[in-house]
Amino acid sequence: MKKKLLGNISGLKNTQIKKIKTLYNYNTPPEYIIDPELGQFLVELSHGIRRQIGLLIDRNGKVIYVIVGEPHRIVIPVTSGYMALPGRLKGLRLLHTHLKDEPLTRDDLTDLAILRLDYITAVCIEPDGKPGPVYSGHILPDENSAPYQMLEPATIQEPGTDCLAQILALETELTRKNSLYKPESGKENAFLINATTLNTKQARASMEELKELCKTSHINVVGTAIQRRKTIDPKFVVGKGKLSSLIIKAIQNYATMLVFDRELSASQIRSITDFVEMKVIDRTQLILDIFAKQAKSREGKFQVELAQMEYLLPRLITKNTAMSRLTGGIGGRGPGETKLEINRRRVREKINRLKKEIVKIRKQRHQQKSRRKQKDLPIISIVGYTNAGKSTLLNTLTQSKIIAANRLFATLDPSSRRLRFPRDTEVIITDTVGFIQDLPKELMEAFHATLEELADADIILHVVDISNPRYQQQKESVEKILKNMKLDKIPMVYVFNKTDRIDLNSFEDKWLLKKGIPISAIQKQSLKPLVERLESMISIKKN
Repeated sequence: MKKKLLGNISGLKNTQIKKIKTLYNYNTPPEYIIDPELGQFLVELSHGIRRQIGLLIDRNGKVIYVIVGEPHRIVIPVTSGYMALPGRLKGLRLLHTHLKDEPLTRDDLTDLAILRLDYITAVCIEPDGKPGPVYSGHILPDENSAPYQMLEPATIQEPGTDCLAQILALETELTRKNSLYKPESGKENAFLINATTLNTKQARASMEELKELCKTSHINVVGTAIQRRKTIDPKFVVGKGKLSSLIIKAIQNYATMLVFDRELSASQIRSITDFVEMKVIDRTQLILDIFAKQAKSREGKFQVELAQMEYLLPRLITKNTAMSRLTGGIGGRGPGETKLEINRRRVREKINRLKKEIVKIRKQRHQQKSRRKQKDLPIISIVGYTNAGKSTLLNTLTQSKIIAANRLFATLDPSSRRLRFPRDTEVIITDTVGFIQDLPKELMEAFHATLEELADADIILHVVDISNPRYQQQKESVEKILKNMKLDKIPMVYVFNKTDRIDLNSFEDKWLLKKGIPISAIQKQSLKPLVERLESMISIKKN
């Protein structure tokens, strides 16, 4: 296979390019930090073009990549086939030049830590073009210390330590420590990042919710970080420097993925995934993944898949492996650069097919609603934040057995049941998908056919988990969604659920409780005031 130079070769002469390419022919003894002959030739070439030159060398001493950099830095490319798995190093070490006598730079050490290089070495060039001091560094396995260690300067003639032996010893220790943090089978270790321009109280509340989303998706959270900023960085969200330190912290905590508590743009996904060899997802992807796992009915699966495709399409402008983060579930393999246009077309075709299927389902729903209207049965729709207890309430009211679990989005498919009041008044009561703060617009659009059922409701029951510390924020999020859907004019009854988990006598917002009906959905006797209120409202509406 023909070897090519990576990096910036613009402005170089053909003779210089040919000489630099000969670096691929070198094999260095694996135990050497730097082979004297190779070091001398590397310095000569780098001094001649006044740019840094870097070599990525495998553990057999073979040169795998030759990179031409800038005068003050070198950019390490994506190294397919060499991934630093948890508890392992990359299997490649970097040998590169510095055009002056300077130790390893911050960029060097960041690359070492983030890319999990076996070793990093810089050979300096003296003003007369001769080799100067050699600076080296390696990863440290102790998460309580700095992530790397810099060695004492050496020379190309006396490079010092047995490089390969130290690499293998470090990796053995990393593997041992990683085994102590190994998550359950099938789980990822996630480091969560929140960047906010709002107050940190809201950011902390959002972060707690993101933890719950991770729990629902069977992701193990190993660390979190909140950064307050004046503006969100358009490329790296938190800024490149801050992201570097967070990635190092994530790696030290044995994270296998980063989860951002916001929706990432296409350019942000590309910048971040080019920067770190770790799975990167955002809040929207996480919610879509949960919906995909929870959807049971044909309708629900169509709606979720449509939302996923709508989310994916604009992000297909990125031309790198970032797309592998966006398909096939969390971290699944996705489309690549060479098939970009084909994938765009396929996604558009898939979207059109899904929309046609959902239109059919809407027609079926319309027919069902027509039959329901003929019977002239009043409709009560239950809404609320996810995990507020809507399905449990429906089960208790109607003696049903709808799935009700203590997790987010346990119910995606709408359920309708008949409810007979004590005075023989009969109504239809429906349960809908739970809402959440910043519900992805793709999901709102995809679930429109489901949510439009609410427009036919005579009464909306807004269930609020009063035991949740963020109940006020959750209540306002649901109200905002209802207002956006123009459903805020329908008569509403607030139902303050899970009162069995709090002390009502010491509850601070007593004025709020007066606006609704306190209940415990698992205790049937507590629902009597609610049933009486609903029956009274239905009677008034009929008359």
